[in-house]
Amino acid sequence: MPDQNYAPSPEFAAQAVGTADLFDQAEKDFEGFWAEQARTHVTWRTDFDTTLDWSDAPFAKWFVGGQLNVAENCVDRHVEAGNGDRVAIHFEGAEGDTQTITYADLQKRVCQAANAFTELGVRTGDRVAIYLPMIPEAIVAMLACARLGAPHSVIFGGFSADAIRSRVADAEARVVVTADGQHRKGKVAPLKTAVDEAVRGEDSPVEHVVVVRRTDADVEWTDKDVWWDELVDRQSTEHEAQAMDAEHPLFILYTSGTTGKPKGILHTSGGYLAQAAYTNRIVHDLHPETDVYWCTADIGWVTGHSYLVYGPLANGATQVVYEGTPDHPHQGRWWEIVEKYKVSILYTAPTAIRACMKWGADIPAKYDLSSIRVLGSVGEPINPEAWRWYREHIGGGSAPIVDTWWQTETGAIMISPLPGVTTLEPGSAQRPIPGISAEILDDMGEPFTEPEKVGYLVLTKPWPSMLRGIWGDDARYKETYWSRFGSEYYFAGDGAKYDADGNIWLLGRVDDVMNVSGHRLSTAEIESALVSHPTVAEAAVVGAADDMTGQAVWAFVILRGDAANDDEEKTVADLKAHVAGEISPIAKPKSIMVVSELPKTRSGKIMRRLLKDVAEGREIGDSTTLTDASVMDFIKKGMSKG
Repeated sequence: MPDQNYAPSPEFAAQAVGTADLFDQAEKDFEGFWAEQARTHVTWRTDFDTTLDWSDAPFAKWFVGGQLNVAENCVDRHVEAGNGDRVAIHFEGAEGDTQTITYADLQKRVCQAANAFTELGVRTGDRVAIYLPMIPEAIVAMLACARLGAPHSVIFGGFSADAIRSRVADAEARVVVTADGQHRKGKVAPLKTAVDEAVRGEDSPVEHVVVVRRTDADVEWTDKDVWWDELVDRQSTEHEAQAMDAEHPLFILYTSGTTGKPKGILHTSGGYLAQAAYTNRIVHDLHPETDVYWCTADIGWVTGHSYLVYGPLANGATQVVYEGTPDHPHQGRWWEIVEKYKVSILYTAPTAIRACMKWGADIPAKYDLSSIRVLGSVGEPINPEAWRWYREHIGGGSAPIVDTWWQTETGAIMISPLPGVTTLEPGSAQRPIPGISAEILDDMGEPFTEPEKVGYLVLTKPWPSMLRGIWGDDARYKETYWSRFGSEYYFAGDGAKYDADGNIWLLGRVDDVMNVSGHRLSTAEIESALVSHPTVAEAAVVGAADDMTGQAVWAFVILRGDAANDDEEKTVADLKAHVAGEISPIAKPKSIMVVSELPKTRSGKIMRRLLKDVAEGREIGDSTTLTDASVMDFIKKGMSKG
């Protein structure tokens, strides 16, 4: 298909929240621009006196002197403004159960949960871990923590006991909130059992485990455990929220690093909330009075934090929260929900879009999707073919698509088209949004603008929702994000290029972190899991391009002694299951190849780029630095047999 750009219609542009003059305003007065956004999108108990303090770079302080309560901004102020009857959440359970929760309802639930956590001894500054499915209690728990000034650490519901243990220990969480189980495609999957294993032992910091009844699954009970309903439902529906400093920690969210140990990304209150709300408004063109918004992300990831909880609720939006999967009980489930609630803004991942493409356009065609007016994409670059399919078959051939680039570390959207302003280029995130500054650097660290040249994406100015560090490890923060090109540039870890029109095209990770279905996974973490299996002597893992998931996990393993003579098919199956159990099913390799040697340089470094060449079916690159170049011939032959 020939390249085609998509200009906004005059009708859409006339009502759009984001306008072209925002770029000029931000360019002329950077700090003044962000001060205005903070005062527009956040209600401050005490106004700030300094917009940005960058004197201790790369540690930023935004809206210094300001005080606020994040939960109050997301709930109470809407009730006080007379919008208590507005629906905050249309909840669709995986098994067809539903709830309609107004802002007044949500306020009562959050107050009860805050009182319950206080009864358990949670105080300002204490950490609370949340390991829940996509149910209303997850959002209530997050907001209750925010109300108390107790930083939460949400852990994706698919992670193993070991992953929970490491995160709980690093954050020194006193309380864990979980459920008896979760519904997944018609079956009940355990949740509490993983928490039980994770908090077992005298060295665990966890004092209480609060358990939501979700599936009525049988669970073991310990003296740490208390049922959510027995604790929370008897609490008062009133709670006085205290003001927190703008820089008070709001949450820690763990993300994979290039070493095996996950990084606790720290976000604070004022700057994070201001940018999450601002970007939700201008990028998604959110009109809270009339739109029904749906972000399909899980709250275990940053997209769920920023664009399912804090951004939309700060804006007073009505949104859909869905517990299930796109294909259960049938492949039209999402479109059934869009039709039921008249969803007008849909924000999802390219992986899901490609899955829907695979299932066929005849499925969404059965449903009335005419309510949709804005589509969004998040998690990884979207290929142009999927972009066009999304617009044509979900967006009625007219809905603008905002292809957004950002990270756990950035906290909020950084590069994206603005619907109503930007002429859209399928497959490109296009330009930094107003208030954000980004460049592409060459290998020497010099900015360039020539089209099609591949370089490194960097951010050149601080931004309100930026991470304030890695929890408990300031040196790692500096080393990870501010050392590659000197302390003046935040290096995002992604490769990028410009096209002839000056649009930015993201090209994926340049380090050893993979992006699988929008989830960041560390090659080192997966290699560690493989090597922990008694049959594996050595492992190398790469992320290879995949039509469905963006990248897929490919592993190459050397087996120990007699294990090399075992049934290889069974060994591979066991190893895949082992990785799923150690980390998460998301991390399970698509392919595991048993090899006798790995390609290594004379200094012992594994040449993963050569393995990636094999996995992606390319001609093998330069192998002259290998100790034994014939290793690659063996691996190639093995791949062709497979």
